[in-house]
This record gives sequence, structure tokens and C-alpha cells, in this order.
Amino acid sequence: MDEERQPEGEGAGGVGGGYESGAGILHVFGRQLKLCRIRAGMERAEVGRLTGYSASTIASFEQGRRIPPPRFIDQADEVLDAGGVLKAGKEEVARAQYPAFFRDAARLEAEAVELCAYDTHVVKGLLQTEEYTRGLLGMRRPLLDEETIERRVVARLARQEIFSRWPAPLLSFVMEESVLKRRLGGREVQRGQLEQILLIGQKRNVEIQVMPLDREDNAGVDGPFTVLTRQSGEQVAYMEAQGRSTLVTDREEVRAFAARYGIIRAQALSPSESLAFIEKLLGEV
Repeated sequence: MDEERQPEGEGAGGVGGGYESGAGILHVFGRQLKLCRIRAGMERAEVGRLTGYSASTIASFEQGRRIPPPRFIDQADEVLDAGGVLKAGKEEVARAQYPAFFRDAARLEAEAVELCAYDTHVVKGLLQTEEYTRGLLGMRRPLLDEETIERRVVARLARQEIFSRWPAPLLSFVMEESVLKRRLGGREVQRGQLEQILLIGQKRNVEIQVMPLDREDNAGVDGPFTVLTRQSGEQVAYMEAQGRSTLVTDREEVRAFAARYGIIRAQALSPSESLAFIEKLLGEV
């Protein structure tokens, strides 16, 4: 794959160039924002005061250097009396935070009514704390610059809006015991990550399971993957490794992934056993 197709990913991800493909969308939105502000006869400081941002942040939005969050876009549209012009670009702006190749996967994830994820190396991006994400990105070789790291942290955390959606999607996560025991980022980062997993595991629409290392039979030996189900019932499988990714749409192939996930769940600890296991591990960290 070329740079434009490097994944946002769950781990350190690909090279920084993968984000440049979304720059055009951000610059177009920024110009629209600036034109609306000028038409309204307002200075950046005033727009910032009314929306809760600094004048320098408003400038960054207008220059396409920072990704404006959905809440800001809604506020700016009303404050500047843009008549829905800014709101109309909200979805495209949100997708611009991901590299071109990941945008379809991100959209599927955001629309999914069911998501099943099996992970073997790092905690799923949807479950990661800000500190854990930043720690992973800081481990990237070759090194990422700070701006790229911060941009990716924001993008990854934005995906966690799935937990506040309604109707609530059904979310299932199975992770290898080793994922929880890796002290990536340090002891405190590990503690915070375990605490977050426990907290999310209390949600009624979320089931978290641990695959013990002592299992003699593990249907997940081929590696991590995610199965997403859309409102229509259509299922898609997603995989990534070493800066490469695959989105599988063939019905029979996806059916095999879904069946494999069912076996993995049956082999893992139950949700209640898993949360107890994580609580015990947290006490030992």
C-alpha cells in the first residue's frame, strides 16, 4: 500500500502522510468558516468567546490545521447564521481526520449496530485511554512528530462516541490475556487502561472477555480481526497488521469470520469471569 493507505489503526499506525489526503476537505471547510465569519462581521476572538474556543484555535480551524469537532461546527453555524452551510460539511470534516483508506471503515464502525473485535497485541482503539493511545503512537518507528501524534490521538478518541450512541449498538470485545499484561507506556498507563476497560465493561450493551494464555485450543491463532454488522444485516470484516489493512465484504468470507468469532467467545472467559480477572490484575499492577 502507498502512504495514503496507511491505517489509523489500533497500534502505532502508519506514517504521517496518510492524513494529508484529508487536508483538502479541512481547507475548504476552513475557507467557508472564515467567509461566514467575515460576512457576520465578527472577529475570531468573538467567535471563540461564543463557542468556547480561543482566537488562535479559530484561526487553526480556518487555516485547515486543526479538525473542528462536530459540536463546534453546530455552534458556529448558529453563531454565524450560516443557514446550515457549515453543518452540511460536518460529516466530511469528521471523516477527514482519518487517512483515506480508513474512512470507509470508520464510517462502518460509526454506523454499526453490532461490533465484534478480537485483539492479540494491543487494546482495541475503541477502548484505549488517551494516555495509552499517546504512548503507543510515541513508540512508532520511525518516530512521528508531535503534531501527527496529537492529531491521531484526537481521531482515535473521537471513535469512542460509539458508546454514547442511541439506539445503543451491541459491542463485544475479546482480547488475549497478554494484551492486558503488557505495560505499554508504563505502570500508570496500564492501570488507567485496565480501569477504563472495567468501566466500559459495565455498560449494558458491552461484553468484554479475556482469552487466557493457558487455553490449549484457540480459534484466534490467525490473528486479530473485527466483524461489523450494519442495520441492513450486512456484515463486513476488518483486519490490519504491520501498516496494512483489509476490508472483507465477500459474504462467505465474512460468514467464516463471524463463525470463528463465535468459537473464540466460547473459548474465552465469560464476561463476568473476565471482569473479575481484570480486577485481580489491576490489584497486582
